[in-house]
Amino acid sequence: MIARFASFLLIIWALGFALFAVTLGKPAKDKVPATQAIVALTGGKGRIERAAKMLAEHKGQRLLIAGADPSVRKEDLMRRLGGKPSLAACCVDLGSESVDTRSNAEEAKRWLERRGYTSLRLVTSDWHMRRARYEFRRTLGPDYKVVPDAVRTEPALMTLFAEYNKYLLRRLSIWFDL
Repeated sequence: MIARFASFLLIIWALGFALFAVTLGKPAKDKVPATQAIVALTGGKGRIERAAKMLAEHKGQRLLIAGADPSVRKEDLMRRLGGKPSLAACCVDLGSESVDTRSNAEEAKRWLERRGYTSLRLVTSDWHMRRARYEFRRTLGPDYKVVPDAVRTEPALMTLFAEYNKYLLRRLSIWFDL
């Protein structure tokens, strides 16, 4: 009986992993209306570049780069990205309070509240988007509009495996109030 139940759970987990792997986040469509804010989560290739491009294209009024190293300066960042220094000066904020996806959402909420924003474009990697969107929706609640804008990647199997398990563990911890 226990072996059957364990086998059943393993099959459910494997099917969930397969579904997770084939339904990664996608970039936002061009026709999606602009949001008030853009929030980029550090930690993956192309995230900040995508967010800076969206800011330059006026897809948002202001950009928060959440989870930035405290030693990073806006000017250095925009120079590396080939962006305009004036854009960095007026419209980019570096958040260095967060260390993980959950604290990224909390940091972004404080930033959004200070600015009075109620809509944001969330920029992160395609494999990370499901968990990031879950954390942001959970932290922000229904009063905020979140537009997911994933950066396409070629994730390794181990990256997908790790992210799927993090996502499941986070959901379980919320369900069981741990």
